[in-house]
Order: sequence, then C-alpha cells, then structure tokens
Amino acid sequence: MKRASGLNALKTAVSIISLGLICLFLLPAYWVYLVTAVFIIGVSLQSMGIVVGRAGMISLCQMSFAGVGAWTVGYLNLAGFPGGLPVWIVIGGLAAVPFGVAIGLPALRLRGINLAIVTLGFAVAFGVVLGSTTFPGQTTFTLVARPTGFESDTGYFVFVVGVYCLIAVAIEFLVRSRLGASWLAVRHSERAAASLGVSVPRAKLSAFAISAFLAGIAGGLLTGYMGTALADNFSMMQSLTLFAVATMVGAHFTLGAIIGGLLVAFFPELLRRLNLPQDFGSVLFGIGAVQALSTGETISETFLRLGLKWLSRPATDKQRAAVDALPAARVFAEAERALEVRDLTVRYGNVVAVNAASLAVPRGKVVGLIGPNGAGKSTFVDAITGFIHQYDGEILFQGTSIDALNVTQRARVGIRRTWQTTRIAPELTVGDYIHLSSGGELDDEQIDAVLAWLGCPSADALIDTIDAGARRLLDVAGVVAARPPVILLDEPAAGQSYAEAVMLGQRIAEIPSRFGSSVLLIEHDMDLVRTACSEVTVLDFGTVIATGPTRDVLAMPIVQKAYMGIDIDLEAAE
Repeated sequence: MKRASGLNALKTAVSIISLGLICLFLLPAYWVYLVTAVFIIGVSLQSMGIVVGRAGMISLCQMSFAGVGAWTVGYLNLAGFPGGLPVWIVIGGLAAVPFGVAIGLPALRLRGINLAIVTLGFAVAFGVVLGSTTFPGQTTFTLVARPTGFESDTGYFVFVVGVYCLIAVAIEFLVRSRLGASWLAVRHSERAAASLGVSVPRAKLSAFAISAFLAGIAGGLLTGYMGTALADNFSMMQSLTLFAVATMVGAHFTLGAIIGGLLVAFFPELLRRLNLPQDFGSVLFGIGAVQALSTGETISETFLRLGLKWLSRPATDKQRAAVDALPAARVFAEAERALEVRDLTVRYGNVVAVNAASLAVPRGKVVGLIGPNGAGKSTFVDAITGFIHQYDGEILFQGTSIDALNVTQRARVGIRRTWQTTRIAPELTVGDYIHLSSGGELDDEQIDAVLAWLGCPSADALIDTIDAGARRLLDVAGVVAARPPVILLDEPAAGQSYAEAVMLGQRIAEIPSRFGSSVLLIEHDMDLVRTACSEVTVLDFGTVIATGPTRDVLAMPIVQKAYMGIDIDLEAAE
C-alpha cells in the first residue's frame, strides 16, 4: 500500500526530526551527548525488532553483529579507507550480514528455546574472540574519526539522528512491503504463509540478514561516539539486555525503539544516583519482558492504544472503490480441467483417511466438495495444496502433474487456499494482507475494489480490530485478489449470517467470470453450495460416493443419508 507507506514514513521522519530539534535546542551540551547514545541504542533495538518483533524468532546475539560492525569500522579507520565514517558504517553493516545469514540458517528448522540456545552460543563464542582481540588503533591511541563537519558532540548528535531517521523511514517502507508483510505472516503461521506463496526460508533469512546489517551500523556508530570500543560493549549480557528491552518496549515500533534507548542509556545513571547495584536494571528489564510476554502488550502498544496511534500506524481515509475498478480476469491455459485428482489415497499408519478418491474442477467452474465431519475433506485439500506430501495417486494442475512440488511451489504456480480457521497476522492492516496475498500486483484502487466487492472492512483497518466473520471474508478476498488458476475455499461461510452466506455464495459463483479462477468449495452450508456450485462431489469415510450436477447429487438418497443424517431405506428409495 504505497499511499499508507509514504504517509507513515512522513510521520516517522517528522516525529524524529522534531524530537532531535527539541533535544538540540533545549538540552545542555552534556545531555545532548548522552541522548546521542539513545539513538544509537535505538538502531540496535530496531535491528532486534525486525527479527524478534516482526519475524517472531529469537536472537540473543544482536550485539555480536554490532561488534562485527564496530571492529570493521576500526580497521577501516586505521587503514585510512576513503569515505569516512558514513561509508565505514555501511561497510561494517554489510560485514555483519554473512554472520546474520549463518545464524539464520538454524532458524529454518529450529524455533523457540532451541533457536535461543544456538544464538546464545554464538554470542558467547563471539565474546571470547573479541575478548582476545584488541580494538584496532587502541594500542596506538588512534580514535575513530567522526565525519567531517560533525566532529563536535553536538555535530555528531545531528549525524546520528540523521542516520536513525533514514533507517526508521526505510524500515517503514520495508515493513509495509510484501517482504515485511511476509515476516508477520511467518510469525503468525508458517503454514498459512506458505499457502500464500511466501517462501518461509527466504523470509527468515532476510529478517536475520537485515537485522544483522542494522546491528552492524549501530556498532559503527558506537565507535564514532566513543572513539574506540571494548569487548564488554558487545558481550553476551549486552545482547540479553537488548533482547529483554526490545521485548518489553516493542522495538519493532519507532516509538518503542526510542523508549528502549532511553531506558538502556539513562537507567544505569539513575541507579548510580540512587546508590543501587547496576545489575538491578537487568532484573527490572527481565521483569518487564516477562510482563509484556504474559499480557501480549508492549509499552509501545500501550501508548498506541491510549491514543498515540499516529506515531506508528497509518490512518488514511480512503474512498471505497467502485466494482468497475476490479482487476481484469486472467486468461489461463486452454486445459479442459483446471484441477484433477486421480485415485488419491492418504494413509496415517493403518488408518486410510482418503481412499482412491477422484475429483475434477473444470476450467471456469465452481465445484463443491461436501461430506460429513471426518469424511476426509481437510485431508483431501491438504494433499492438493502440498501440506501432505505422502500420498498415492496423482494430482494434475492444468493437465500437468504437481506431485513433486512443495507447498510454496504449488501456491506460486496457482493453487491457493483458505483455512477453516483464519490464520491472518493480526498486526497487518487489511490492505497489507491483500497486498501480500495478491503478490503485490494490485494497486490501491484495485485492492479497495476487491474489498468493496466482498463487503470487507476498508484497507486501513487493522485486522486485530475486525471480527471473525469479517476475517473469513478477508481470507476469500486475499485468494481472489491473487487471481490464481485454482482457488480452494475451505468453509468460507463459517461465522456468517444467513444473508451474508447467501451474498457470499453469489460472489463465489461470480469468481470464474470476474477473475478467471476456477473454484473448489468445501462447505457444509447447503444453501451456499446450491447458490455457488454447478457440480458437487461427496466424500464419506474418505471415499467418493457421488459426483455430478449439484441439484441431482443433493437429491440422491445416499447423499442425504451420509451427509444430512436422514435415515432412509435406500432399497425402497431406489
């Protein structure tokens, strides 16, 4: 959503510049020097916010990445490398990226405490290496040179605030991009993210790489601030403190990073003046992190909830687009059948969940898949979309076998699905989700038109604020906006009223003509099935018991007995 991204970035830049000017003109020189550390720490916290707050992974080695950046800047300063500190900190950030990718690789398979142990182990090992290495220029008393024109403490404050502002604005654009939305999607549900065509490994590795880059920049800024560096500045305990503060304040928000910087920079000074042990600060940060995790609300989110939403959330007033702004229908291959399943059999040990079931979705049609609970419908859909990869039989997509493709690959070639329970990241806006789901191909007007066509909330609404029924419609809007060759809708009418379900059935029936997609509808609501589907296949105990035109199939006694629970004398009925 380009308009929202630009507006949010503008608000962020104005907020940071205003804060910097207030500090510059109202605070004494000594306090300006101290506040410089707030913004440097804020960069470190923003790096933590990407990997922890947005991608939902644990990293306990961010200060190790900062150490790579700091030592790189030290060597470049000692060698007199051209460009000065502005160039050196970028090179230092790039030097940290390979380490971030290396740490991100275990995250492809590890989660939670296991990933925490890996990153903590790296922090310990890196601390040992730094502890045995003297900072470049330290023995010759060669301090890191500040940028020309910014040599004074006040000048360096302006430089640091400028760097922080550039990073914050870049992050605002990044998090509103498809990559940023994919981080939140992976954090909330890796399965749902993969079904949108999101590469989960790419999302995780990119989060670690960008996070390491920002941490490396923070390390370089710190060397310019202090003139030199010590291994203790980048120790394991510093990383643990940074993680606790980032969790407590919500460092993935610009406001949170600044609050966290204030706490880390000034809390030790407060403890010193109160004659309290410095370790007491770490204890309080840990308690704050536990509180944030237990309540699910960080300090930043508390401020936003109390009315400061304008600092970190877009709030535009869009006009709902007309239906004629809908994206044009796609034209796909001339295959007679968009999707065909031949003799699909799925076993869980000795249990046969689906037994030699076949189904076809003709191009440009809406086909229903119905059956009682436990009939095997969800297993059937999971096999088609690749979440179950151990099965017998064959699945053909537009006449070509896709049995060798994984979940993400099937989604990218054009098989998209919804879920029985919504798995949309609540931190996204409605527009962000449609942008992610559609692959970023629709403009703002087209996104508004898709939402209006299905009766969804406006693009600026936070998903966290809309009800379950609206989220189900948003699921449908997401796959429709992508305009894939095949859409699998898994009980989209759940949570809808009768009138809403009828309207949804009419909309689903229009999908092939309006968007070019063929539809397989898995549903219990017979009114919706009658409205939307031209053909129906019925499963019972994993076996297809009937298939054909909707009206004819629903009138079959065997279907009424199996699906509707009507006890009929089948021999007499025949």
